Amino acid sequence: MRLNKTPLTIGLALLLGISLVGCSKEQASTQTANSTDESTKSTDKTDFYSRELAKLKENMTPIHVAHNAEASQKIPKDFKFVNAGYFTVAAISGAPPLSVLGPDNQTYIGTEIDIARLIADSLGLKLKLVRTSWEDWPLGVLSGKYDAAIANVTVTKERKEKFDFATYRQDVLAFYVAEKSKIKAIKGPDDISGLKVIVGSGTNQEKVLLDWIEDNKKKGLPPGQALYYDDGASASLALQSGRVDALFGPNVAYAWQAANGAKIRLAGTALGGGTRPAELGVTLKKGSGLVDAVQTALNGVIQTGEYQKVLARWGTQAEAIQHSAINPPGLGD
Repeated sequence: MRLNKTPLTIGLALLLGISLVGCSKEQASTQTANSTDESTKSTDKTDFYSRELAKLKENMTPIHVAHNAEASQKIPKDFKFVNAGYFTVAAISGAPPLSVLGPDNQTYIGTEIDIARLIADSLGLKLKLVRTSWEDWPLGVLSGKYDAAIANVTVTKERKEKFDFATYRQDVLAFYVAEKSKIKAIKGPDDISGLKVIVGSGTNQEKVLLDWIEDNKKKGLPPGQALYYDDGASASLALQSGRVDALFGPNVAYAWQAANGAKIRLAGTALGGGTRPAELGVTLKKGSGLVDAVQTALNGVIQTGEYQKVLARWGTQAEAIQHSAINPPGLGD
């Protein structure tokens, strides 16, 4: 899905939470939703967009931290940054509160951008951001195009074979329903029986949802259905009209929408690791040696409080971690 750069057009698109967190794509018998005509894209925007814009304006000022000598000393002596003197980071834009073009149409802001800046400052480097797509970051990191990717990437067993991770936030997945939905709660596989759920293709939430659907089948229950939408406005209309029952994706994205006036509410959460907790990590090339320096930088800003300031201003403090870990257990372990 290609996300629009303009802040005032991102709200409905992000209701999908598509491709914000990825895993290996599952081949399954699922249903692809049909697009509606252009008239379905005229939804109630005014309140949501005005509140979102105000929040983005509030968060334009960068949060900086002092140089952390201990962290920079852990940079391998033979390590060569992509751009000398810079920490070059790939980030996906158009996805508040993670990464989005600010109201000035020039500055990228969001939790991922703030975290990247704290790491760069700690290492005594300047930050260089590179806009990328979900599909591009793995090859970009492996080929040395970026020093790191900070793109809401979940630590998984499969990914740890190619990448090193220094964790910076919990991975919490969530089901959201329309405000007026009769669905009270979604706590486990039995609760999605017979429901139509929008999910992002190629994501770890898709893997979790497909596992829940298989659980329905094994129990002889009417299985849930995974639906995939490429158009945010159509997906929003489908949810509000009752043609689909729920959205399933990163809680951080939907919580942002709900807090800013989108007509959705939380129905339940799920572990990012399926049956176990999981964390999101700064993603680095396997064996590059940079992961120790990044982990030390993250633990430094956790101790000094700048990390908490970043999460608090974006409303993601509930997903804070107490300590950055290197390559912890994740989805598939």
